[in-house]
Amino acid sequence: MPTDHTPLAESLMTTMAGLRRRVRRRVVAQAGLEPALRGAQIELLRVVENAPGVGVAAAARKLHLAGNSVSTLVNQLVEAGMLDRRIDPADRRAARLELTEAAHTRLATWRRTRTEYVAGKLDQLSEVDRSAIAAALPAIGRLVTAIEEDE
Repeated sequence: MPTDHTPLAESLMTTMAGLRRRVRRRVVAQAGLEPALRGAQIELLRVVENAPGVGVAAAARKLHLAGNSVSTLVNQLVEAGMLDRRIDPADRRAARLELTEAAHTRLATWRRTRTEYVAGKLDQLSEVDRSAIAAALPAIGRLVTAIEEDE
């Protein structure tokens, strides 16, 4: 009979969501990153950061969102000064997305502040707890890979 991993899955997801939410709130306030960007906006910025010049349709596929939803996010981020939308020279009907300097700065500030904040909190834990977290990371990475394979 297979093992029921439902309680572990629920606990993992609740813990990770709580960690992300609390760190996000603290970092936004601490780094002065107001107004806070929504999760989907940040995800789109990361897609563009990893694939400069990506089109809206390709970004929508990567995010598993409808094209019109991504178009709305693009418009919001262009208005906020985080994205540049350029005409694709090969297909003048298509747009190519690039991060602005403000977006590069914001993402770098976010990462630096987030890392420093979490490192400080890790410093408050025991060596046993830090070692347990470090030991769990490879398995969590494999879980992420397994989930990505479904995409």
